[in-house]
Amino acid sequence: MRDDGLERAIDAAGGVAGLARKIGISQPSVSNWNKVPAQRVIAVEAATGVSRNDLRPDLYGEALLSEVPIEPVDAARAQEYLLLATLLSAAPSGRLLDQLAALTGDATPLGRAHAELAAAAANAVPAKVEREYFDLFTGLGRGELLPYASYYLTGFLNERPLSRLRADLAVSGIERAANNPEPEDHAAILCEIMAGFAGGRFPASFEAQRAFFDKHLGPWIGRLFADIERAESANFYRAVGALGRAFIDIETEAFTFAN
Repeated sequence: MRDDGLERAIDAAGGVAGLARKIGISQPSVSNWNKVPAQRVIAVEAATGVSRNDLRPDLYGEALLSEVPIEPVDAARAQEYLLLATLLSAAPSGRLLDQLAALTGDATPLGRAHAELAAAAANAVPAKVEREYFDLFTGLGRGELLPYASYYLTGFLNERPLSRLRADLAVSGIERAANNPEPEDHAAILCEIMAGFAGGRFPASFEAQRAFFDKHLGPWIGRLFADIERAESANFYRAVGALGRAFIDIETEAFTFAN
C-alpha cells in the first residue's frame, strides 16, 4: 500500500507514468514504490510541488529537526542550499514556479538574484522548463552540462574527487542512498548535504562545514553556475545559475574571512 505522501505526489503528477516521466525514471520503478525513496525526495518535490515534509515525514518532519537552536543566518543558508538542490535535481513543478514567482529581493547581489529568479518563474511555462532541464542536464545520451565534481575537476566522471568525497561522507556518517543512480558528487546532492550541515540535520561544526565546502564545492561549483548562466539551452535556468553563483560567492567569502 502506498503511503499518503507518495499518493499525493502521484496525483499531482497526473498518475504513475507522469511522475516517472517528470523525474526521469521508468514507470515500473515508481509502480513498485510504497513510499518515495530517500534519494528521490528532492526530485519528486521539485516535480510535483508536494513538500519533502509530506513526502517523507520520517526524514524531514519537524520532530526530526535538531534540538540545538539554529542561528538565523544558518537557517537562511540551509534554505538557499535546499532551493539550489531542488532546482538542480529536477525541473520545477508549476506549483514550485508559482512559489518562486512570489520571491522578493533587495539591493544586495543575492537579493537581485532572488528578484531575477522570481521574474523568470513568473514568465515560465512548466512544460518548457521541463524540456529546458532535460536539454541542460539529461539529454539524449548526455545534456549540455555535466553537473559533477569529477567532471569539472578532471574532465571525466567517477574520478578521484568522487572517491575522496565518499571517504569524507563515510567519516561523517552520511550514507549513500540505496538504488540511487547518481554519483554523490552531483551538484544537487552536494547542495543538499551542505543544507543538512547548515540546518543541523547532519551535525557539523563551522570548521567542518568550511573544510567540506573548500574541498568538495569551492573548487568547481561556482564555474558550474556560471556555465548554467551562459548555456545555450538556458532560459529559466539562467536565473538559477545567477542565484547559485551569487550565493556561492557569499559562502566562499564567509568561509575565507572566518579563517
